[in-house]
Amino acid sequence: MTKGYWVAHVEVRDAERYKDYVSTAKPAFERYGAKFLARGGTYHAMEGKGRGRNVVIEFPSMQAALDCYNSAEYQAAKAIRQEVADAEMIIVDGYDG
Repeated sequence: MTKGYWVAHVEVRDAERYKDYVSTAKPAFERYGAKFLARGGTYHAMEGKGRGRNVVIEFPSMQAALDCYNSAEYQAAKAIRQEVADAEMIIVDGYDG
């Protein structure tokens, strides 16, 4: 079974309220085995429009990634995020090579 990944590009408009999103999302991430591979930090926009915050989250499976996103816990966090940030996010299968 391949892993699943969230890939998000986020522009935070209200850094203080974004902290509420992070704390509200934490239980969902813990429940579904999320592992942050990139979470903000320095980036270089090589092509296209860059966003101020770039996140890659690994899950044990695509199903876990989808279940986390669709969970009541994450949907509560998402509502906060949508008030304080603009984002593009995809969920993608990992590659086993």
